[in-house]
Amino acid sequence: MRTIHSRKRTAALGAAVTAVLALALTACGGDGGGTKSAGPADNAAKSAASAGASQQSGSGASSTSPDSATTGGSAKKVTSDTGTSQSGATKTGTATGGNTSDSYAYKHPCKSDDLSVRVYAREGSATQQVIEVNNTGPNACGLSYFPRVSLGSASAQDHSGDVTPLVPSGLGGAPAYPVKPKTAAIAVIDLNPSGADGALTWINELNVLADGDHMPNAEQLNFPLGPDVKVLNPKLGLYSGTIAEAVSSMKQADAKS
Repeated sequence: MRTIHSRKRTAALGAAVTAVLALALTACGGDGGGTKSAGPADNAAKSAASAGASQQSGSGASSTSPDSATTGGSAKKVTSDTGTSQSGATKTGTATGGNTSDSYAYKHPCKSDDLSVRVYAREGSATQQVIEVNNTGPNACGLSYFPRVSLGSASAQDHSGDVTPLVPSGLGGAPAYPVKPKTAAIAVIDLNPSGADGALTWINELNVLADGDHMPNAEQLNFPLGPDVKVLNPKLGLYSGTIAEAVSSMKQADAKS
C-alpha cells in the first residue's frame, strides 16, 4: 500500500511540473510572435531564402539582366558586322569583275536592260546629234556596227515615210562592235550635212534601236528633236570610242542603211 501511495505522489508532482512549464512557454510565445524562437523548419526556410537571395545578387543575375542581354550578345555583333558587310562586298566584286574581253563581246550581244541610251546635240554644230550608248552591265557585250536610226514625226500614225540616214559602205571585219562595262559606244548623225535649202521641217523625232542586228523593233527608243529641226540627206557614222572618231566616220557615209 505504501508503494502505491508513493507512485501516486510522484505522478502528481510530474503533472504539476508539466503544467508550470506549459504556462512558461505560453507566456514567452505570446500572440505577437516577435520573440518566438524558430524551430528547425523555420530555420531551414530562412536558410533557403538566404541562399536564393545570394544567387540573385551574384553572377547569375548579371547574366540575365536586360542590360547584359542588350550589350553583350556577341552573336548579334557578328551578324551585323560580318554578315551584311561581307554580302555587300561580294555583290560589289561580282558587279565589277565581269568578263571584259572583246572575244567575249563578239559572242554575247548587248541586252537592252544593260544599256543606257542618250541623244544630245553636238557642241559647236547646229545639225549634228550624238547618240551615246552606255554599257551598264558587268560584262562586255557586242553591238551592231551602227545603231538603227530613223527620223519622223512623233504624231504620225504611219511611219512608213520616215527618213533613214546614209551609212558608211564596205563594212567587214569583227562580228560586232565590242563595248566594255562602264564604257560608251558613240555614233553621230548629221541631219543636214550640206545645209542646203529644201530640208524637211515636219520631222521632230529621232528613233534609235541600239542594235539593229539582234534587238526587236519593240525596244526602239524615241527622242524629241525640237520644233526647228531641218532634215535633208542625213548621214550616220559607225559606233566609235569618241565623238571625233564618230564624226569622221559619219562623213564617210555613202550607202543606204
